[in-house]
Amino acid sequence: MKLTLAYSPCPNDTFAFHAMVHSLVDCEGLTFDVNLMDIDTLNKSSAEGIFDICKLSYHAYCYLVDKYIMLRAGSALGFNNGPLLVAKKGSPLFLENGGIDLELLNRSITAIPGEKTTAALLLKIFFPEIENSEPLVFSEIEDAVLTGRYSSGVLIHESRFTYGEKGLCKIADLGDLWHKKFSLPIPLGGIAIRRSIDSQTQQRVNRILKRSIEFALKNPHLSVEYTKCHAREMDRNVLQKHIELFVNQYSVDISEEGERAVETLYRSASEIFPLSDTRLSLFIL
Repeated sequence: MKLTLAYSPCPNDTFAFHAMVHSLVDCEGLTFDVNLMDIDTLNKSSAEGIFDICKLSYHAYCYLVDKYIMLRAGSALGFNNGPLLVAKKGSPLFLENGGIDLELLNRSITAIPGEKTTAALLLKIFFPEIENSEPLVFSEIEDAVLTGRYSSGVLIHESRFTYGEKGLCKIADLGDLWHKKFSLPIPLGGIAIRRSIDSQTQQRVNRILKRSIEFALKNPHLSVEYTKCHAREMDRNVLQKHIELFVNQYSVDISEEGERAVETLYRSASEIFPLSDTRLSLFIL
């Protein structure tokens, strides 16, 4: 049985899926038609139901729970790994006393890595007065802020490790604000499977992905070349930091704490955006 599979080229995803898509673990008779694309494109494609299995921002998942259900393996959650709101060093947004000109920030245009990313939702939760935001491919946001196209931007993925050396300064760590408010890991993204697929196959896919992640954690040297082939930032130390930050115990299994984090994000989103009221389970059983 062949299933369509889509995930991002970011190191945590390629690291997690490497063994699975190269048949280095028991795939229980399943094969996968693999597609790699940025997270905003993944979110949009999933809204159209294009892929059987797909990486999704948890924000986007809030709108798609009737079509997809999350696997227990493969999620990116954790502490100290949330999106960063940044501006160019020397920006008028930074006051001489070390504070932020919130009035100017609220009037400025902020670049975000997609309207349905968790990063965009966190910006809305913690900076509700920002009037204008525009979606960009996540890898373009650093340069867009540095060149002055945007006064500020929200960074995700490898950019959180490189923004300082490129001339950007942090306005706020959106993940840190989440942790302080809810005392829960921030649920960034997960691996969803179409609800129309039978439950036995859903469980098979979850087992395979869990094996793949466990294989990668035990044999990281075997996955590094595949990860490097697709990574935007090629520095090995940056890749390693990225993997260590985003592939953790929640990636092996979401856990009850992780489920509470996702439910909290869903409730937070429902207070801002109109979401369908559903009693469907958010994760496979």
